[in-house]
Order: sequence, then C-alpha cells, then structure tokens
Amino acid sequence: MESDKQSYQSVLKATSLFGGVQVICILITIIRSKVLASLLGPEGVAISNLFTRPLQLITTATQLGLDKSAVKDISFQYEKDDVDTFRTIAILQRLVWITGLAGALLMVLFSPLLSRFTFDTDAYTQSFIWLGLAVMFNQLAMSQLAILQGLRKLEFLAKANLLGAFLGLLVTIPLYFYFGLNGILPAIIITSGFVFLFAYIYAKRVVRSHIKISTKDAFTEGKPMVKLGLALSVSSIVGLLVAYLILVFVRYEGGTLEAGFYGAGIVILNTYVGLIFNAMSTDYYPRLAAVCDDLKAIIKTVFEQAFIALLLITPIVIGFIAFAPIVIEILYSGEFEPTIGLVRWGIVGMVFKAVSWSMGYIIIAKGDSKLFMKTTVGFNSLLLLLNILGYHYFGLVGIGAGLLIYFTIHFIVVKTIVFYKYDFKMSAGFYPIFIKCILLCMAAFGATYIQNLLFKYSILVALIGISCLYSFRLLDKKVGFKSLINTIFKKKK
Repeated sequence: MESDKQSYQSVLKATSLFGGVQVICILITIIRSKVLASLLGPEGVAISNLFTRPLQLITTATQLGLDKSAVKDISFQYEKDDVDTFRTIAILQRLVWITGLAGALLMVLFSPLLSRFTFDTDAYTQSFIWLGLAVMFNQLAMSQLAILQGLRKLEFLAKANLLGAFLGLLVTIPLYFYFGLNGILPAIIITSGFVFLFAYIYAKRVVRSHIKISTKDAFTEGKPMVKLGLALSVSSIVGLLVAYLILVFVRYEGGTLEAGFYGAGIVILNTYVGLIFNAMSTDYYPRLAAVCDDLKAIIKTVFEQAFIALLLITPIVIGFIAFAPIVIEILYSGEFEPTIGLVRWGIVGMVFKAVSWSMGYIIIAKGDSKLFMKTTVGFNSLLLLLNILGYHYFGLVGIGAGLLIYFTIHFIVVKTIVFYKYDFKMSAGFYPIFIKCILLCMAAFGATYIQNLLFKYSILVALIGISCLYSFRLLDKKVGFKSLINTIFKKKK
C-alpha cells in the first residue's frame, strides 16, 4: 500500500502545476500573450501564429522525431544502467547538428512559397529566411532537452525551459512595445536562442562522459532511433500541417482578425490547459518506455497517470467553462470575445483527451511506428475535416464543437486499439470516476445557457466546488497529501 502511495506521489509531483517552476512558466506564457494582445491586438496574435505554425512544421519535418525516439532509447538504457547510454547521447548530438542545418536550409528555400501561401503576398519572404535561425535553435534545444528528459533530470529540464522563457519574455516586451508588428519575428528568434542556450548549459552538467563519434557511425548506429523517430516525426508533421491548414483556412475565409481569435482560443486549449499534458509527458513517457515489455506494469503506470490527469483537469475545465469571458479578457482583451464559444465547446473535450492521451502513449512506448503513423494520419484527417466543416457552417463555435467530437472519437478508437493490439484494459473502478467527471463538465456546460445570471453562476460555482472536493478526496486517498507535504519539507530541510 505504501509503495502504491509513493508511486502516485511520484506521478503527482512530476505532473503537478503547483510547483514554483511550472507556475512561473504559466505566468510567463500568460504575460507574453497578454502583452501581444494588448499592444498588437488580434492582428498581432494572428501574425505571430502564422509565423509560428510553419516554423514548427519545418522544425518537426527535419528533426526526424529524434527528440522523442532518443528519450525512449536513453531512458530505457539508463533504467538498465546500460553503458551505451552516453554513446546514444553522442549519436543524438551528432545527428541533430545535421538535421538542424537541413531544417534551416529548407526554411530558406521555401521562404517565397511560405510567404505567398501564408500571407498571400511575397512581402514576408525575408522574414521566413530569418526564421531559419529559429529552426536551428529549436532543433539543438530539443536534443539537449531530450537528454535531460531521458536521464530523468526533471529539475534541470524545468529550469532550462524556465530561464529560456523568462529571458525571452524580457526581450519580447520591449520589442513589441517599440517595434509593434515588426517586433514579432525577432522575438520568436531570440526566445528560441535563449531556450537552446540554457538547455545546452544544463545538459552539459549531466553529460560528463564525452564520446567522439563520426557522422558515418552516427547514421549507422542511429538507424533504429531514426526509424522510430521518422514515424513519430511524420505523425507530428501531419498534426502541425493540419493546425497550419486550419489557421490558413480561417484567415482565407474569415480574415486576419478571425485567425487571431482562432489562434487565441487554440493557445488557451493547447498551452494553458495543455500545460498539464506537457508536464505529465515529461515524466510519463520515459517511465512508460522503461516498462514497455511488462503488461502489468503498463496497466499500473497508465492507470496512475490517467487517474491523476483526469482529477486535475476536471476542476480546471469547469472553471474555464464558467469564467471563459473573464479568463479571455484577462489573458487577452475584450476584443477577443468571439473566442468564448470555441473555448467552451473545445475544453470539454479535454476530459476525454486526458484518458485517451494516457492510453495512446502505449503505442509510442512499444515502438509500434507503423500503427502510430496510421492512427495519426487518420485522426488528423478527421480533425481537419471536422474543423473546416465546423468553421464553414458555424464559425468559431463550430471549431470548438468539432474539437469536442474529435476528442470523443479519439478516446473510443484509442481504447479499442490498445485493447485488441496489446490486451490493455484500464483497471477496475476507473470508468465510474471518468463518467462522473464527464457529467460534472457537461452540467457546467449546460449551465452556461441559463439566462438568469445569479442562478447560472450559483450553479457554476457550486459545480467548481463539488469537482474540487471530489478530486481532492480521491487524490488524497491515493496520494496522501499530508505525507507528501511532509516529504517535500524534509527534502527542503
């Protein structure tokens, strides 16, 4: 019983957003978005997203998924005390320099096409050429962060991200203030540079054994890593391509302002709420990869992660549903009111995502690249279709509804796949909790349509309280908050 409690505590400590570093990261993201929206308005948010999407796409297309496949190999070898761990790290570092240069060159070559397709003009060709630097920085940073993640140096990983983001923010604010829309491009490049700098500094502190390896040997010995990475890379490319196409479609059909509203809503869903999933994946993926050959260990690991993810996300979802207008005004400004419907519909889907996301990692941990690629292409094709149809017929609210439908289907399909492919079944007692969380979120969503403000917000506040108490009670049974707090204070002493 005590070992189970310690296991849940380990998951919660790695996942939780209550730690100082994660809280500061959230605040930095909020401040950056608020400054961008306040100084540059919806147009600035749209332009920033229209630069960021192709940047992410080129970066992912050329890095061969090495940031994910390397984490799997490094964590597996590190768990077994394998002497080849540092050789794998040397292979990764050699390969990433090559992929980074290739990515920067590709950005330069495609800059005229990207400018015309994204903005319907050649005026941004030079801007996309300069983004080649950000591609290089991003790839180098991701390789260093992958090393820290694979070696489970989560504190260093968090600090590298924090310091890079913080210094990037200090530079971003004056750039937006003095240069307006022209400050967006240098802000993106400089922030990428700072993230790489601190990732490199912290990775150097843990990789004390430096192994020299030739480019030829790196490609020869790194074939398994590249093979899995390519599958993961293709899946990421498809996801980013779909996000890019949806953004461009919204800009073409609704204009730049609509693209800004859409971008703001997606940032809320993927960045602020999505930070929970990012925090989880930092520790979850290497833990699951380390036990990928043991079904009982997989069931236990996935259940723990899904349980904590679901109970953490439910009160947050209800809070965002209840106070979406206030949250959007605080994070952006009153100009972004059209985003409310998108956020309210889309955020309900996060409850389904919390579970399907936890189960979906089994496919990656197993290294089943073909299945992962097929499911990714299929899911993203569905997402593209639902979002385009949703926006065409119902505007931004249609995109939110499309996201809810997508996450529901994603959950059902992933659950079916992992059962028939790997004989995985969620532990008994999980689904009653899952259903209760869904009902709480749906009740909150339904309450937003009540016309009487006092009655509406009385119900919404009550539902927030009920969800918080329900989550706390169940988490306390598994985690034991008192012993967790005592453990933290003992470590500090």
